[in-house]
Amino acid sequence: MRKKIAFIGAGSTVFMKNIIGDVLLHRALENIHISLMDIDATRLAESEFIAKKIIKTLDVGATVSTHLNQREALAGADFVIVAFQIGGYDPCTITDFEIPKKFGLRQTIADTLGVGGIMRGLRTVPHLWLVCEDMLEVCPDALLLQYVNPMAINTWAIAEKYPDIKQVGLCHSVQGTALELAHDLDLDIEQIRYQAGGINHMAFFLSFEEKMMGEGYRDLYPKLRKKHLAEEIPKPSLWNERCPNNVRYEMMLRLGYFVTESSEHFAEYTPYFIKDGREDIIEKFGIPLDEYPKRCVEQIADWEREISVLREADEIDVKKSNEYAATIMNAMVTGKPAVIYGNVPNHGYIEQLPHGCAVEVPCLVDANGIKPTSVADIPPHLIALMRTNINVQELTVAALIKQNKEHIYHAAMLDPHTAGELDLEQIWQLVDELLEAHCDWLPAWIGAPNNLS
Repeated sequence: MRKKIAFIGAGSTVFMKNIIGDVLLHRALENIHISLMDIDATRLAESEFIAKKIIKTLDVGATVSTHLNQREALAGADFVIVAFQIGGYDPCTITDFEIPKKFGLRQTIADTLGVGGIMRGLRTVPHLWLVCEDMLEVCPDALLLQYVNPMAINTWAIAEKYPDIKQVGLCHSVQGTALELAHDLDLDIEQIRYQAGGINHMAFFLSFEEKMMGEGYRDLYPKLRKKHLAEEIPKPSLWNERCPNNVRYEMMLRLGYFVTESSEHFAEYTPYFIKDGREDIIEKFGIPLDEYPKRCVEQIADWEREISVLREADEIDVKKSNEYAATIMNAMVTGKPAVIYGNVPNHGYIEQLPHGCAVEVPCLVDANGIKPTSVADIPPHLIALMRTNINVQELTVAALIKQNKEHIYHAAMLDPHTAGELDLEQIWQLVDELLEAHCDWLPAWIGAPNNLS
């Protein structure tokens, strides 16, 4: 029987192009039905055009349908991919940067933690819950492949309210950073094995080893530290020419382990790197403030140029990406096992972290679905750092589950970067202003700001 993918948020055309290209490169998936859904009819039409051109280029039997209605798109799906941004870059992302800046709170990405991540979670989770409700009605056995930030908050909130939904949160930080470290060491990634564990955007490589001819494996951390201290690491970083990996290498020296998310992300998950009045730190570590808004503007411009070229082209260049979605689908359809890193509710997979929080661990995938594996004995200082982020995630989820508005303020109060820059009165005023600015995108129960002054 033909399998079906429902792609919710298919107007994210570049991402859709990469995922669908990956899927159709697998022989077992080349006849799949692709159901594209978005609320923007123009962007949906662009995605339909691209998907059909990929099918034509690869000469496969896949089919495509488009939908403005979510439940209609989901009906009978085997796999559900979500990739939407509630409120979009304009106005919501702009708001998440501009209002905090008035208080002297500067950010780089603002989509995972911090006040930007909290606000995005409040906007996003209710819509993910609507996807889950529809799935329970029209495709209850489907697997939800969740690609939306804030990943950990979303995964945790889905598991709390809809525990029967089969889900995995997917990110490219683990495999992407492994490639980056291989690049920095001038080694072939195929000769490297590693284990990572933690939470999304704050997992760590607990081992990173090179296969030696006839001698097993050797630890690559000594070589990595030596090259960094000798200033032999390539700059800029492999993925972002604006941001060298200075933050992550500094944390490696301090903690002994390399974190899986980028320096521009990690700089705002801690109180150490973005400080008001300390431009010397910003310059030393090469921190690209307002990175995400700049990236959004560039991506929009890049896509407009690309789509004009693709309209004239007979074929599309389809290259395999490093995303996990197609690998998961192929393993489940064929039964051929694969290993991925996924974000799942913590049911003892990392016993050092709270039960139920979202953890990122190695997962075995086969015909039986996704089976997370345990990661034990993570060094206590890494666990302690993760908990500072989990506190914010937990309070944001609690606010949503219990409809407790006070917890929104508590989450901001306990955020490491926000607390490192602002006093309590400023934090309350900041949250007030953000809630008021985002009122059209937030659940009705949040209501008016809680101004204490």
